[in-house]
Amino acid sequence: MIFKRIKSEGIAANSYLIGSRGNAFVVDARRDCQVYLDVARQEGVTINHIFETHRHEDFAVGSIELAHVTGATIYHGPGLQWGFGVTLKDGQTFSIGHLKVTVIHTPGHTDESVSYVVTDLAAGGSPVMVFTGDTLFVNDVGRTDLYGDNQVSRLAENLFNSIFNRLLPLGDGVIICPAHGGGSICGVHIAGRDESSIGIERLQNPVLRFTKKEDFVKYKISESPEKPPYFKRMEQENLLGPPLLGKLPVLTALEPQEFNNKIKNGAIILDTRDPSSFGGAHIAGSYSIWLDGLPSFAGWVLPYDKSLVLVVDDEPHFETAVRYLVREGYDNIAGYLKGNMESWYSAGLPIEGLKLISANDLKAMLDRNDDVTVLDVRKQNEWDAGYIEGAVHIFVGHLMEKISQIPKEKPIVVHCSAGYRSGLAASILLRAGYTEIYNVAGGIDAWLSSGLPIVKRQ
Repeated sequence: MIFKRIKSEGIAANSYLIGSRGNAFVVDARRDCQVYLDVARQEGVTINHIFETHRHEDFAVGSIELAHVTGATIYHGPGLQWGFGVTLKDGQTFSIGHLKVTVIHTPGHTDESVSYVVTDLAAGGSPVMVFTGDTLFVNDVGRTDLYGDNQVSRLAENLFNSIFNRLLPLGDGVIICPAHGGGSICGVHIAGRDESSIGIERLQNPVLRFTKKEDFVKYKISESPEKPPYFKRMEQENLLGPPLLGKLPVLTALEPQEFNNKIKNGAIILDTRDPSSFGGAHIAGSYSIWLDGLPSFAGWVLPYDKSLVLVVDDEPHFETAVRYLVREGYDNIAGYLKGNMESWYSAGLPIEGLKLISANDLKAMLDRNDDVTVLDVRKQNEWDAGYIEGAVHIFVGHLMEKISQIPKEKPIVVHCSAGYRSGLAASILLRAGYTEIYNVAGGIDAWLSSGLPIVKRQ
């Protein structure tokens, strides 16, 4: 039996290739799918089945892409009018080499969610692993808010039944293979490790302590995970099938004047350098999203109907950025600035900066009673754990829609936990015409390290 976990960084998505006796299947394929072809070639197997655990919300699925190059059949759970693939039935089985794959309908995260139980017939008749999608994670369970607040209770009840009546009875020794790992927005507190089993989750998963359905449902109702706006687009694309890529966009290095012409024609500038580099010098109108933050924050701010031009540290960074973007359905990437910002200002083209200040600088401003707005752009739970007295709280993902709440007539000091999300927030403000913006280097972490006071919500 061949088992390969393929991790997609940033969105913390897990996909899998499983093989036996020359045949293989893939679960929850990603869009840049060459990795599965490489693994299949190395292991000497043919991919002939592609299984989806559910209609994913946080990335564009790669099933159509992979089926196009392999000829494999795509399979989905019941309950949706899929635009591609074959709809499965609960209890349906597949034979793949020595393996038996059994479909079990496990609604809750979404109505069409299914899990795939694998039995290695060469080693006995008991299940050895189960691909749980977004139903059961390591140290967490799937979110139940995607259909709106009025559906949370129903979905939570279904999720409880799926976990306690369908998954846990498989046996404590069964390995779980979820669709996401630590850092994914599809869970609230998914653990950082990948390995677990039904038995470990039964003992250690904090959500599974709620063994009474009413307690489980109450807990799920109390959750309030963020829902990026691009989820809606991914849901639509993943129902009908994302357009074929064929290959990743070509690495196009644009001379400064070419880059500037793209901007004049409506291209959106995405600067993936660190906030300190962005603050030193950047092109007016740029969004500042550091490279590793792209999977988490691109979908909050970047439009799908315009082309993107990138400012990156180097060419390998551009390739990484492209992979992150196409996984979220951003296909119209026109290229990157050749020679980085140095080539831009060497060509005599205009730049602007963003002032960076320390936590102690901010404290001095407040002690002098300077008329400034302190804007905290962290998540709600971070704010609840402690904030700077007098600060205004707007999560960075909601800043564009709530920007009218921030006055333009006085300086704005933006902070997050370390200075990265506040860099994005500052770039949003600059694009909206705000002029006197300060980004707190090191954010609230630096504030606390300096021994400065915070207020905690009661």
